[in-house]
Amino acid sequence: MSVNSTQIIERELEQLRQLASNMMMDSVDILSRIADKLLECFKKNGKLLCAGNGGSAAQAMHFAEELLGKFRTKRAPLAAISLASDGSTLSCIANDFGFEEIFSRQIEALGYPEDLLILFSTSGNSRNLIKAAQSARNRGMFSIAFLGNGGGELCRQVDLSWIVPSENPSRIQEMHCWAVHALLEIIESWKISI
Repeated sequence: MSVNSTQIIERELEQLRQLASNMMMDSVDILSRIADKLLECFKKNGKLLCAGNGGSAAQAMHFAEELLGKFRTKRAPLAAISLASDGSTLSCIANDFGFEEIFSRQIEALGYPEDLLILFSTSGNSRNLIKAAQSARNRGMFSIAFLGNGGGELCRQVDLSWIVPSENPSRIQEMHCWAVHALLEIIESWKISI
């Protein structure tokens, strides 16, 4: 059985094009509000804490590293921490307190009211992310989730969410990556000096 790579590529591109087209108008307002919250956080000398599982953990790491380094424009670094990056911390907390606590425990130690929490999830039902949102609320932090699949339980636990209307994890993660890049473009246009 031979695989027709052209057909697969064309199908994948068409799915992405349709999804992006369907989301255009709804995305502008929500992503602008998220950008405002990021600006508010950084102007108050707060930091961004972000987390996710699997591919969404990679998205959290990508957002944090672009803020600490740069996306396209050389600028002052912005305080951002991916809570999914430190393997020894994650395994310590998971071993001693359970996997559901791997992010919430870090938020209890590192999170302050001037900080912002951003969570990435394709399902919106990961217990460790739900607990992270609850910990952020207890710490007085504003929380945002980038979601898919209708938002799951997590959309009810955060202050603001951007939901990709898809059940396909690949499409959801691709749109999350696009949104992060759009936000980085906005952030680098601010010329924040810290």
